[in-house]
Amino acid sequence: MKCIKTVKFKIKIADKSFSDTISIYNKALSYIINAIENEWVIISTLSTEKEQLNYIEKLIHGTKKNKAKYDFDSRFYKFPSYLRRAASSEALGVVKSYHSNLNNYLNKKAQYEAKGKTLRDKPPTLGIIRYSFPVFYKGNMFERTGNNTAKIKVYKNNDWVWHNIKFKTDNLKNRDMTNFKEMNPSLVKSGKKYYLYFTYEKEIKFKNTPLKDRTIISVDLGLTNSAVCSAMKYEGTVIGRLFINQPIEKDRLFHKINKLAKTQRISGNGRKPNIWRKINNIKNQIINDTVHQIIEFAKSYDADVIVFEHLGKLQSKGNYARRTRIKLQFWAKQTIQKKVYDIAHSYGIRVSWINPKNSSALAFDGTGKVVRNNKKDICEFTTGKKYHADLNASYNIGARYFIREILNPLVEKKRLQYQAKVPEIAARSQQTLSTLISLVKAMQSQCGCVA
Repeated sequence: MKCIKTVKFKIKIADKSFSDTISIYNKALSYIINAIENEWVIISTLSTEKEQLNYIEKLIHGTKKNKAKYDFDSRFYKFPSYLRRAASSEALGVVKSYHSNLNNYLNKKAQYEAKGKTLRDKPPTLGIIRYSFPVFYKGNMFERTGNNTAKIKVYKNNDWVWHNIKFKTDNLKNRDMTNFKEMNPSLVKSGKKYYLYFTYEKEIKFKNTPLKDRTIISVDLGLTNSAVCSAMKYEGTVIGRLFINQPIEKDRLFHKINKLAKTQRISGNGRKPNIWRKINNIKNQIINDTVHQIIEFAKSYDADVIVFEHLGKLQSKGNYARRTRIKLQFWAKQTIQKKVYDIAHSYGIRVSWINPKNSSALAFDGTGKVVRNNKKDICEFTTGKKYHADLNASYNIGARYFIREILNPLVEKKRLQYQAKVPEIAARSQQTLSTLISLVKAMQSQCGCVA
């Protein structure tokens, strides 16, 4: 698998030529899009993308042996060849996407008309005017002169000239970029600032550890604690635990939300961008800290898989207190899972999801449903035992992953034999850590060895 990371470096001193370069690139891109659309009947018949790009090149660029049909060279004098090819490739993608969407629209319209209905969707339109950012190919458009200095070719005084730049490399700190290959950068404008966006690539090999030797990290994302993690082995042995929480950041978050509510009461429901910016920054800090602690915990145990609950859109039932409603509103469960998914893959760690139903409601020792206290952080088993609610859920999450991996390869006859000994494996929503331990024992007793 190929892992790709994008890192942006701020250019310290901006120049007017940067804006001119982006502007003329987009004008050239619009011109090529229009040319491709005019010749689409012929271009669409070419079998490969390479053939299509070669045909487009002959249409817009003239040589001694080729007379171009379009006056691209005179309109965009001395336009760099690599930049022209990059614009051609992007323009081809735009036109292909437009015609694909158009075909889908026409097919959908025909289906509606066949049923005697009228399609209210608007047909797609080809966006001729673009606002894209140019790619600077190394050697032709970009040359490094130091760790944080380089030369880029820009459009200045009606000519393409080399321009020296300095950029900040702070974004490389605290990033594990070992063995990543640096690709061609793009010149990007954000607000009034300019950045170089570098893409880094690395070939990743996932771990293919046998199931019985596998170590997993089961993660329970919650409202009280940001996350509770358990490192678990195949037999159900828990070898590590981690409680992730940011009490200071969460206290600041509630303070800012209360300040926002107070301000809106006084001055009306306005946008209040400054307060919202602070709220979002605190929220992002909580997300990033949670993600990185999960990843570091997985690396410390050399984990093969990180397991989450498959948490979809929350369907709230009943009335909640205001503080709980705020927690639910700012619970970025899917954002955390997506970030962990991206970062874990760069270390060769797989990410898996399990059925979340009753993972928190059932006791990990198989004694039935639990009762939580008012704060929802402690649960009481039917035996009177008290345990951390999120830690109990993380045990069940890890157990369900192993049970699924054990049962999936088995034929139905074998599965039914184990189900006769361990009835809980029939329904995934009833599986707990005790179910995994019982299943492993049943497998050992049947074959006389560890499965």
